Amino acid sequence: MHLLIAGGRELSGTVAVEGAKNAVLPACAASLLTDEPVIVHRVPPLRDVRTIIAVIRELGKEVEYSDGTVTIRHGRPLQPNPSREYVEQMRASFLVLGPLLARLGRAEVPLPGGCTIGPRPVDYHLQGLRALGAAVREEGDGTIVLTAEKLRGTRFRLPYPSVGATEQLLMAAALADGDTTIENASREPEVLDLVELLRGMGARIETSADGFNVEGVPALHGTEHTVIPDRLEAGTYLIAGAITRGRVTVADVRPEHLASLAQVLGEAGARVETSADAVTVEGGGRLRPVAVRTAPYPGFPTDLQPPLVSLLSLAEGESTVQDTVFPTRFGYVDELIRMGARIAVAGGTARITGVKGLHGADLVAPDIRAGAALVLAGLAARGESRIAGLDQLDRGYADLEGKLTRLGAKIERRDVQ
Repeated sequence: MHLLIAGGRELSGTVAVEGAKNAVLPACAASLLTDEPVIVHRVPPLRDVRTIIAVIRELGKEVEYSDGTVTIRHGRPLQPNPSREYVEQMRASFLVLGPLLARLGRAEVPLPGGCTIGPRPVDYHLQGLRALGAAVREEGDGTIVLTAEKLRGTRFRLPYPSVGATEQLLMAAALADGDTTIENASREPEVLDLVELLRGMGARIETSADGFNVEGVPALHGTEHTVIPDRLEAGTYLIAGAITRGRVTVADVRPEHLASLAQVLGEAGARVETSADAVTVEGGGRLRPVAVRTAPYPGFPTDLQPPLVSLLSLAEGESTVQDTVFPTRFGYVDELIRMGARIAVAGGTARITGVKGLHGADLVAPDIRAGAALVLAGLAARGESRIAGLDQLDRGYADLEGKLTRLGAKIERRDVQ
C-alpha cells in the first residue's frame, strides 16, 4: 500500500483529533496493576493500540475494544512473560515490566522495538527498578528478567527526564512498600494523564518541584478514565495548514499542550489563534526562518521535529533545528532532499536553507513522525508523491488520508502496483 498525494492544494477547515496514543499505551499497561475492570475512553484505532491490547491479553487480561472505549477485565491469572513477537514491534510494550514485577514479583520482558529514531536505552527503567529492590539480569536472547520479593520505596533521581522510565517507576512504586520519590521526572502531558489514571485506581501520588512522591498502597482498584487529546496529531494538522498556506482549525484539544508549537509557528510568520479547546493556524506568504531546539515538555517536542523540518524547508532563509532528545532523528532528511529540499545535518542539528518549492517523489516513511513529515511535504509539493511504509504511519495516525481529504487535500490510499 502507498499514499498517492497530488500536492499544491491549500487546506482549509476543521479537524478533530483522537485521544493521545502515548497516553493510551501506558493506561493499558497500568490495568495490570489490578484485577478489577479498567475502562479507558477516547482510544484511537491504531496499530500500536492493537499491539498493546494483544500484549495484555496474552498476559491474562480480557479486553473489549469498541467505539473508542477499551474495557479491560480480569481473565486468567497474570503471566510474567509477554512474547517477543509483540514487544519487538513497539517500545511501549516494555511498560508492562513494572506492573508485572509489582504484582507477581517477577517479570521477563524482551528488549523492546519500535521506531528507528536512534538509540533509546532502557537503562533508566532498570536503574529505577533496581533502586526499588529488583534484581535484574539479562538472558542471552536479550530478555530482561526482574525479580523482587517485595518492592520497597526509595528516592531515585532519573539521569534524564525519560517519559517511559517515569511511567514505569510510577506504576511500580504505586504498589511498593513505603514512599518513593522520583526526581528529575518527565512532566509530559501523557505522564500526567497516567498519574490521573493511577489516582483513579487508588494510587497516592503527589507532584513535587521536579518529580513525584508516591506513597505505596497494598492494592489498586478499577477505574474509568478518558485520555487527553493527542497533541502530536494536532500539531501535525496545524503544520499541514501552515505548509499549504491554508487555514486549519484543530478542535477538541488542550491549547496549552500546543503552546511551544504555536510559539514557533508565530515566530515563523503564521497566524495562530487559540480558544478554550481549539487552535487555528493560517498560512499565507513564505514563512520566516526560525531556530528551534527540542526539549522535554514544555519545550518543543521531538515528535514534531520532522514535520517542522518539512515546513521550514519552504521558509525564506536558513533555519536551524537542533534535536537534544533524539539527536540522530534525521534519517528522513534524505527523502526531503529528493523532493528538492536543501538540508544539511551534523551533530544533531539540521540546517535548512529554504527553497521556493518542492517537487513530488516516491518516498518511504521510516517511522511514524518522519512519515508524517513526508506527507506534509507531499501536500505542499508540485506534482504527485507516493509514500510507502504505511505500517509506520498507521501506528500513530488514524484515518490520516480521510481527515486530510476533508480539509481539501487530494490524497488516497492505493495498493502498490
